[in-house]
This record gives sequence, structure tokens and C-alpha cells, in this order.
Amino acid sequence: MTRDQGGPDEGGPVTRDQGGPDEGGFAQQVPGIDGRRYAEARDTLRAWLDAGILVTDELPALYVYEQSGPTVLQRGLIGDVGIADPTQGVILPHEHVFPGPVADRLALMSTTQANLEPIFLLYDGDHGQATRLVDEVATTREPLVVARTEDGLTHRLWAITDEAEIAAINADLRPRQALIADGHHRYATYRVLQRQEHTARAQASAPQAAPARLASAEEPSPEASQDRADGSAPPTPARPDGSAPPSPARADGSAPPTPSRPDGSAPDADDSSAPIASPDAPQTHEAAADNAASTHVEGQAEAGRPPSGPWDFGLALLVDATAYPPDLKAIHRVIPALPLAEAVSKARGSWRVQECPDLAEGLAALEAAPGLAFLVAGEGGAHLLTDPDPMQLARAMPADRSDRWNALNTSILTEFLMPKVWGVRDDEQSVRIVHHDAHAAVEQAVQTGGTAVILKPLLVAEVLAVAASGERVPRKSTSFGPKPRTGLVLRTFATG
Repeated sequence: MTRDQGGPDEGGPVTRDQGGPDEGGFAQQVPGIDGRRYAEARDTLRAWLDAGILVTDELPALYVYEQSGPTVLQRGLIGDVGIADPTQGVILPHEHVFPGPVADRLALMSTTQANLEPIFLLYDGDHGQATRLVDEVATTREPLVVARTEDGLTHRLWAITDEAEIAAINADLRPRQALIADGHHRYATYRVLQRQEHTARAQASAPQAAPARLASAEEPSPEASQDRADGSAPPTPARPDGSAPPSPARADGSAPPTPSRPDGSAPDADDSSAPIASPDAPQTHEAAADNAASTHVEGQAEAGRPPSGPWDFGLALLVDATAYPPDLKAIHRVIPALPLAEAVSKARGSWRVQECPDLAEGLAALEAAPGLAFLVAGEGGAHLLTDPDPMQLARAMPADRSDRWNALNTSILTEFLMPKVWGVRDDEQSVRIVHHDAHAAVEQAVQTGGTAVILKPLLVAEVLAVAASGERVPRKSTSFGPKPRTGLVLRTFATG
């Protein structure tokens, strides 16, 4: 991986420069995407590598990453995860993705040939071996990097290069399952890029075959992956002695952590696991990349599959949510075209409405409310909405959704309160989004003459349960933190 030299050292894996798709990169092929921006980003990345601002670590490694502050402590592992279809139940999304952002991120990754920041994954580690080792490293070893950011957090980074420690981490992570906390569009982009690379290489190796259609950036949900020799989809076959064979080395040589079920149980027999790094992995990133392709070409060629490569993995931060519970905050709404008086009047026909003396007392009442509740506020005060009419609510909620999904406050907001009670469509034109800050949402409502809708945050267990059942929460339902800081660890596809 590649490290920013801003501190004692910063780490991240560098792989092979494919030359980028022409000078403008893939971005020039996508309508509405300015390829020059990403060509500039690619050139800047190359210049920083040439100048030593970013450096390549010599040994394959996993990275322990700690974020700390007055009220924050989060530790996890940064490395590569094998890319798997969500239907395999290994890495679970909880939000839908949209074609535009995926196209934009695909253009950036394709042109720079890099993962410039990790996605954020949570798993139930039950304070297992991986978590214990993370804590041991963070409390007993000197960090490679120490950096402080304007938000008051301190960031520290360590490299784990010992093969036995990497093997212990992989053994602990292998049966687990992870939730995407942040980075849904980037993970979807990982999958689209992987499919494009596999398709292009399959075409190159079989020029007489009918041409396969390249994956489009407008298709953020490709069909389920097929078995691959890199092991990044279905389970790796066991050796005769019952042990699992080592997975092929990756371009960065680091171990791709495989995540855990929300309930901590092992996956079913037909669940796939993300690949784990072999202790025999070469000790340089360049050799690792070459080995990953060459040692499996024969078997994959026989199956008509392209060689594995850096596009079969993606950069991720993996955090044990049992040891370091995430900070899950609410995302509030502002509806400029809905005056507060109208919102309150319409709500009285289906909700219990309680007037609050001021915003502070309204926020306190919202937090203390035992069940479903919303606070609506703007010019003229604040009002607590509770106890919706059960018959009206039941008629409004979609019958093809699970009871768990229909009970989410964001589901009730988007399916009942906004469209049925207020006649408001939940789209970017009608509804503004305000992350975390209830006072900022109310200020916007006052300025626009509209209504702010203040929500309680969802529970992590609720999000996990919905994702594990294969559903997605409504848009803008969650904001997990603290997110990994961009720039500490990067991963490129280039080896030279």
C-alpha cells in the first residue's frame, strides 16, 4: 500500500500501472463526466509517488488504524477485502446505490487505477483474536503515523507484517460477515470495475468468441459473481486434511478480512467467504501482484475465467462493532414548501401532537419518547409527533416489505408521514437533507418558511437485521462514524 509521508510514515499498497485507459481515462467514455479532472488526479498521484510524498511499503501488511479524541475511540484493520456479490451474504449493503455516483467513482478509479480511500465495514467480532491483536498492537507498539486533524481527532497507524499474526487475524475473520457502514457507491464501483476487467480479459483470451457486453457504470448491481479461482466469491475447497488452502496473494499482499454475521453465528455451508492471504505470499507488492496472476492462470484458463488481479479486491477499514460501537447519527429533513402550521394541522388527523415550549425541550422530549416519534419544528415552535393511528399506518406501509423494515422510523417517514399525511414526495427537489445537526435543520426551516423533521438515529441492530434479510433501508437513513480519514492509506493497481 502507499503511505503519505506527512507523518513518521503512512501506509498503503501500490500495484501495477495499467497505463490508465488513455490519457483521459475511462472518464472520457462516460457522458457527463469530465475526464480531465481524473487525469489530473492520476497525474498528481504519480507525481507524489515519484517525489516520495507517498511511499510504498516494502512488506505485505495489514494496518491497525486508531481514531481517538475526547469522546471517541475506534480501532480497526485496513486491508483488502475480496469482492463478493451481496447475495452471498459476506459483505452486506444496507442502502441502495444510484447510477450517477457509481459512474463518477468508476471514472475516478479507472483513470487513477487506485482505491484512494477505504470503505468502512462493521462486523460482530465478539472481542475475538483479531480484535485482541488490534488492541495489543495499538497499546504496545510504536505507530508508523501520528496525525491530528481539525475535528480534534488523533489518527495513528501501525503495520502488521508478521505472517503468523496475519494468519491469526484471517482465521478469526473468515467465518464472519460485515455491514457496509459507509462507502456503498464505492463498493458497487469495486464490483463494476471487477466485472469489466474480467470481461475484457475474457475477450482478450478468446478473440473468436462472441463479444461479451462490458459492464456499464449505469449498472451498480451486476449479477451474482461466479466461482473464481481467487476465492473472492464462493467458499474455497478444503484440502484433503480438511484445512483450507491458502488463497492467492493480492497485489498489496495484505490479508483481506472476511466479515461476520450480525448475530455472531458462522455462515451457512453455502455461504462464501472473502479470500484470506497466504502466509507464503511474496514479500514485495510487485512480486505479489505477479504471483497472484501467474500462479492461477492455468486453472482459470481451463475454466474460461480471466486471471485474478487487483480489481478482485477493494480497500476497506474493518471495525469490530462489539468492541468499538459506531456512532450512528440521524439524518434530518427540511421541507421548504411545507409551512410548520400546515404540517402540524395535517398531522393531527393521524398522530398525537404535543406542543413543546422551545426547541431544547422538544429535542429532550424526542429523546425521551419510548417509541416512534418525530419532532417537527420551524418558525413558530416545535411539536412532537407520536402514536400514529394504527389503521392508517398499516394501510400506508408496503405489504411486500418485512415488518422489521416497516417499523423503521425512516420507512414510516418516507411511506406514511411525508406522502400520505403531508402530500410530499421524498426526492431531492422537495426534501433537503441535514446530517446530525438538529439546530441547523431548524434554522434552514425558519429561513425557507418550511418544516424541519428531526429524527432519532436508527439502532445498529436494526440496520444489521434489515441488511441481513436482504432489504435496504430508505435513502439517507444512516450516518455512521467516525469515518476513516482520506489520505492515510491508499491502494493503487500499479506495480511499476
